Amino acid sequence: MSTITETEVLDCKGMNCPLPILKTKKQIDKMQSGEILKMISTDPGSTNDVIAWAKKTGNTLMENSQDGNIYTFYIQKS
Repeated sequence: MSTITETEVLDCKGMNCPLPILKTKKQIDKMQSGEILKMISTDPGSTNDVIAWAKKTGNTLMENSQDGNIYTFYIQKS
């Protein structure tokens, strides 16, 4: 269980690549610098996608975890 307090939550459960990362980008674009997005996905590929996307865009992947088939990411907008 994370102690990070998110600003927004984005539920991408049931979506397949590339939708989780596209929706994450769209949501992050609406947010202010320093705010934190919690993104939840069931797509196993989302882990590699989010790590690569965060590195490419300069946003910070603060934490990611897996619980069964649920993947949770905390991303801080740069």
